[in-house]
Amino acid sequence: MVKSSIEQYERANVSAVEDAVALSRDYLIGIQYPQGYWWGELESNPTMEAEYILLLHFLGIAKKDQIKRLANHIISSQREDGTWGQFYGAPGDLSTSTECYFALKLAGVSAEEPFMRSAREFILGRGGVPGTRVFTKIWLSLFGQWEWKGVPVMPPEIMLLPSWSPITIYDFSSWARSTIVPLLILLDRKPVRQIPDHARLDELFPRPRSETDYSIKRPKKLVGLETFFFAGNTALRQLEKLPWKPTRSMAIQKAEQWILDHQEKDGSWGGIQPPWVYSLMALNSLGYPIDHPVIANGLAGFETFSIQETDTERVQACLSPLWDTCLSMIALLDAGAEPDDPALVKAGEYLVNEQIIMGGDWQVKAKDVTPGGWAFEFHNDLYPDLDDTSEVVMAINRIKLPSEVDKRKAIERATRWLLGMQSANGGWAAFDKDNSKVLIARIPFADFGETIDPPSVDVTAHILEMLGQLGFTVHHPAVERALKYVLSEQEEDGPWFGRWGVNYVYGTGTVLPALASLGVDMKAPFVRKAVDWLLSHQNKDGGWGESCASYVDPRYRGKGPSTASQTSWAIMALLASGEARNPATTRGVDFLVGSQLENGSWDEPFFTGTGFPGYGIGQRLDGYLSAHEHGFQSSELPAGFMINYHMYRIYWPLSALGRYISVMKGERHPSTVGFDDVPKVVLSPVETTKRKRLKQLLPIW
Repeated sequence: MVKSSIEQYERANVSAVEDAVALSRDYLIGIQYPQGYWWGELESNPTMEAEYILLLHFLGIAKKDQIKRLANHIISSQREDGTWGQFYGAPGDLSTSTECYFALKLAGVSAEEPFMRSAREFILGRGGVPGTRVFTKIWLSLFGQWEWKGVPVMPPEIMLLPSWSPITIYDFSSWARSTIVPLLILLDRKPVRQIPDHARLDELFPRPRSETDYSIKRPKKLVGLETFFFAGNTALRQLEKLPWKPTRSMAIQKAEQWILDHQEKDGSWGGIQPPWVYSLMALNSLGYPIDHPVIANGLAGFETFSIQETDTERVQACLSPLWDTCLSMIALLDAGAEPDDPALVKAGEYLVNEQIIMGGDWQVKAKDVTPGGWAFEFHNDLYPDLDDTSEVVMAINRIKLPSEVDKRKAIERATRWLLGMQSANGGWAAFDKDNSKVLIARIPFADFGETIDPPSVDVTAHILEMLGQLGFTVHHPAVERALKYVLSEQEEDGPWFGRWGVNYVYGTGTVLPALASLGVDMKAPFVRKAVDWLLSHQNKDGGWGESCASYVDPRYRGKGPSTASQTSWAIMALLASGEARNPATTRGVDFLVGSQLENGSWDEPFFTGTGFPGYGIGQRLDGYLSAHEHGFQSSELPAGFMINYHMYRIYWPLSALGRYISVMKGERHPSTVGFDDVPKVVLSPVETTKRKRLKQLLPIW
């Protein structure tokens, strides 16, 4: 009788889930672009709009209507306490609020508006302009609102350093590199654009500007990398005063040429906002007029990043069409779409045509590796993304295209590229190989974002999941090394850190499906520890959530309001671990079904994507920092950069619910959901090389 009741409940539950899946599937297909891709908004923080206003003013472009719309959006995103922050629900951030305040004044907003007074009180209460980060001070220096002598020195001669030097431009992460090169020009030229008197920021200085201390603060520790770089900065500042710099002209020319060589077809640099705006300003400071083809192309491309509404306009930090497309395809396949569905065929052909078969900066440290990756954006050929590439391969591998030969060639090229990009510690990074020089993160102006790109567990897990789908086993040397890396990164209480998603829920949600796809025994103790951690962090409403503040505050570790995307990651991890009938999984599924909107989507104001945790080193710390330690951040994440991918609320829940149905109906084993009956890629002779099992930590099915 009890068994019968359970079966009836499960049938009713699956039926409700099927209805939710059908609604979501129809919605997702309905928003596909005619060209075949999917593309949702990438929401970040209002410094995007503020810095765009500053860029237009720097270049002398008077787009009054656009500036008004941008200012309206900044005003609309201000919190009740007068602040602006880094992510939804975050405490107010000093630097973000200062940039927004300055942009509004440049846009003509009176400082006596009540909301401006509230912002000013907050900024002064946090130390005013002198307390802002280095990058904010650089922005203010461009307009005479901070002194260039109060900005760390970075001589452009770094462009001339040979590959054997302790630091070269290619030791920085791809995004930091493309930002620093134009900054070298700006820091050398030190341009200052005039602004109206009403836009000055004198009122944001606790003391008169004539009495403000512009010196670079000495590190608290007497020894260490911070002290070394402080001494170096002091010495370089003295050298900068010399009238004769024999290599300066050559270095500036090399930086200029580097910028010209790295502009993409859409006018961007690296497909992201920071290097884009700095490159435009650097070239302009060298004498490039705004009608020069390079500048004009850059400005025109920026229009793609803007989302204009009636009275407001917001600027995206980046575009994510390829990421959104491959994950949408996987979701539709998980939800039961046929491999030859027209929507999937159109998307698959689009992706195959977007594969990058030209070289890029990544070849500096991977010289003998043949290209074959995909980018995150529409145009970013110089910086293909390893994470995107793994997900694209998993998407196109499961569909049927008119030219299966071209598809298989694309998958093989991508697989060889990914294997060649594996770092020495066994993991994979986002864009580069062995980009792990920690000392880079200690230079004085590295107080925002991450300056290096070391391997991360979540990217590594996605690539392992892909390799498992393609038929690789734990005996393959690359898989063996990667699994050792993943196991070494597991937290003591079970979860894994999330570098590119928030946070431990994301990291754990990537690892468990990867282990299952490789045939690992999901009853192994280290797997059960991760499962137990997920189960113990489920919210009372059945969902899972985790705040961005978990990167800096242990109280938020695995805790936060339930979101559709984070709940989906947890469900897919539990399904992969054989927990389909666990009451926690059922409650998670019920949360998704119950919170679905009428159009088939979900509402998700919380930020669950990560750009930068703000550690500088781009990887998990050994422990949480205390207030007196170098690199400490408070819960507003002043050095971080968080993202709300608007498509996450659609394709992740669809994948989770689709996989749940497949497991409950017995159509898929939970370890191979979505991976059965697909062609396998075997790259001989390496794949046939047998290695010893991983000290019996990973027993095979």
